Amino acid sequence: MTKLETPPVAPPLSERWRSSTARLIMIYGGFFLAWTVLLIGMINWQTATYLEHIVDNILVQRMHYLASIERDRLPTILAATSSLDLPGTMSSGLFDSGGGYLSGEIDKLPADLPQDGLVHELPSGVEHINGMPSSHPRAVAWRLDDGSILLLVRDYWTVDRVGKIIRNSLAWALTLALIPGLLGGYLLSRGPLRRVRRIETAVAPIMRGDLGVRLPISDRRDEVDMLASIVNRMLDRIENLLGEVKGVSDNIAHDLRTPLTRLRAQLYRLQRETPGDDTRTATIERCIADTDSLLNRFRALLRISELEDIRRRAGFGEIDLREKLGRVHELYAPLAEDKHIAFALDTPAALAAVSADGDLMFEAISNLVDNAIKFTPAGGRIVLRAVDGKTGPRIDVIDSGPGIPLAEREAVLHRFYRTKACRNEHECEPAGFGLGLSIVSAIVKLHEYRIEIADNDGVPGTRMTIFCAGDSS
Repeated sequence: MTKLETPPVAPPLSERWRSSTARLIMIYGGFFLAWTVLLIGMINWQTATYLEHIVDNILVQRMHYLASIERDRLPTILAATSSLDLPGTMSSGLFDSGGGYLSGEIDKLPADLPQDGLVHELPSGVEHINGMPSSHPRAVAWRLDDGSILLLVRDYWTVDRVGKIIRNSLAWALTLALIPGLLGGYLLSRGPLRRVRRIETAVAPIMRGDLGVRLPISDRRDEVDMLASIVNRMLDRIENLLGEVKGVSDNIAHDLRTPLTRLRAQLYRLQRETPGDDTRTATIERCIADTDSLLNRFRALLRISELEDIRRRAGFGEIDLREKLGRVHELYAPLAEDKHIAFALDTPAALAAVSADGDLMFEAISNLVDNAIKFTPAGGRIVLRAVDGKTGPRIDVIDSGPGIPLAEREAVLHRFYRTKACRNEHECEPAGFGLGLSIVSAIVKLHEYRIEIADNDGVPGTRMTIFCAGDSS
């Protein structure tokens, strides 16, 4: 099934995060987040390194201080200094030259700990300070002058705690910064989306063929206004070019009607003045038929131009489609009967009224029926049907003719286009001008309706459907 006439309209942008403004904010926010995380890591690493350096210096300085104290006073000083420290932070131990315990909170000398007076890191959770498991112990051991060994151990959980406080603070700061940023991005994206929707509304009549409409331009003069200005200039140029082409076409059609009409009159007079000459009479009749064909084409061209030039809807009003369909059936029933074609009318007892120009709708339906009669062979069947859809009535003209190929269903609505099977007038009976469906297309566009060409439900033929009020059910 092929839907024609109304180009597909993109759905409205309901998700604000799909707008370019929101995407830019999200990209910037992503870079900001990554940079902030990197910054938090750098601050945490620098702070931890600095604090560890300070604590290491404290350990070394205390070791130098304790090593300078007399040996017999050292246990008392160790006890006094330990009481001044925070519980579980600093511990000490004094051992003899063989590693035996003498005094202090630590009763065991760590194995493989160098006794060089430098700070070394101990395995986490192995050593104990004041009976508490240590998480990040660092120790310094020094052999005194009398051979005894002095050990100081410091747990760096305070450093870890400070680092955790810094990380949590920066994380909260980042979160509090991102929330207004995301909210601001959401609010900022609303403005451009509203403008895009206004442009979408303005484009709708342009898509229907009204090239006199222009896109709105605000006082901001931003990039959206620049784009709208470019499109408006392009529309100006397109409107001028199409107007020139259309004017030339209309002028040619209008100017040639008069001499062709005179030529036909002269041929008709010549035919009457030469009775009895069958050969000449037949030639003149063919010339008259060709002249009539040209006049009909020019008449159809001018009619299409007239329909496309309509910019007002003064002739619109509520019409009874059942009455219009009945008149069309009454008009074409004798012609269908002459061609031995069954022509049926199928309308419901009640049909919703539509707002339309009654004469133009009668013309559009008549053209569809006329086209169906032309291409339906003798013994065929045509159905003129109306159905109430979800949003408005639907008019079907169904025939049992040869049908229209899928690839040509949109093209047959253009001027002068005929299917490949009918491009040679001597091979297609009857030969058409390729303008009847163009008139229907122009009328449908004027009413903002939609026409659809489809197969005849799996059997040979074509179904032409006019959806009133844009219904597609």
